[in-house]
Amino acid sequence: METMRLSSSFTKYSSLSSYSSFSSSSSALLQTKSKNFISLKSVFPANSIPNGNRNLTIVSASKADDGPQQQQHSPFWGGESFFRSVLASMESVYLNKNPTAKAILERVHSVDNNQICYDHLAFRTFGVNGHGIGSMANFFLDFGYTQREELRFPEKKLKALWFSPPSLPVSDGGSGVNGPLPRIFISELLVDQMSPQAQEIIRKCTEISGSGNKHAALASALGSLTWEKPLYSEFQQLARESEYAAWTLVNGYAVNHVTISTHHLKSQLGNIKSVNQFIEESGFKLNSEGGVLKVSPDGMLLQSSTVADSVSFCFSDGITESVPCSYIEFAERLILPQFKNLPEKEVREFHRRDGFEVGSADKIFESTSKEQLTRRA
Repeated sequence: METMRLSSSFTKYSSLSSYSSFSSSSSALLQTKSKNFISLKSVFPANSIPNGNRNLTIVSASKADDGPQQQQHSPFWGGESFFRSVLASMESVYLNKNPTAKAILERVHSVDNNQICYDHLAFRTFGVNGHGIGSMANFFLDFGYTQREELRFPEKKLKALWFSPPSLPVSDGGSGVNGPLPRIFISELLVDQMSPQAQEIIRKCTEISGSGNKHAALASALGSLTWEKPLYSEFQQLARESEYAAWTLVNGYAVNHVTISTHHLKSQLGNIKSVNQFIEESGFKLNSEGGVLKVSPDGMLLQSSTVADSVSFCFSDGITESVPCSYIEFAERLILPQFKNLPEKEVREFHRRDGFEVGSADKIFESTSKEQLTRRA
């Protein structure tokens, strides 16, 4: 198991060291005014670190009782243009490989021609040889993101951390990666808990990768694996034990999903039930594991997701087979009870339920499972 000790004290960034425009050693704190730096073409393309690891079943709004103090996120470090360029490249790779996500964003935009906000971006990793959560998290930590709660998924042999975004003013009309910065959700497979055969496959790939874990964000932005393509038999072996492991073997650090924040939509799609109906009536299949609508025990976080797209993958032994890619999620965060009487125009994101919930996330993971991919709509 990879030992995690993530904090905002990371001041040197190794994951994108090949980018000459980035300098994490700068001691100056830069806060820039937001601009729409990236063309999105046809589609728009809390702060304390927990002490120790916690096995959470529910992650409620962090410091929700602090009210307006929630606005005081960690500051943004570095060049905004560069940071958003990296996010845009990750998004572009994601949209090019996942036609369902691209089509849904276009359809939602055609109905709700306003700002579309991303609630969070999610990534999957192997928790071994430095290729776990930290390999991707370093990039976001160095730009001012703050580590939040840990979530555990014992049956799936997974753990995850999520990270809240730094403060950054957003110009009117900024959508997708040009809008409010999203939360980041990064999970990792606890490789030491897998069978010896599965461990051997994963360790072989990560060893071939060498220092690839230092370039996780770059790999995601380029749409490249940091290890060589595996054998089809290796993919099958992992799939028998963990579909999460098999997905990560062939997708690497690619964006696993982006999440539309439904409560920011202004049209009739401004709630998740309407969005779900709209998606299904448009002919897309939603993940039915645990019910189409996943509701947190406190009733304040509502989530749903499509079933992942598939793509042909040519393995190193020349065998070409269909493998799961990514999907798109939808989330509605309800207004916390202490703010329920606020006028709608005064409601901000910090007035809403924050964080994630293990039970719902566990079902969302199934969006890439064979059972969901092969079931009838």
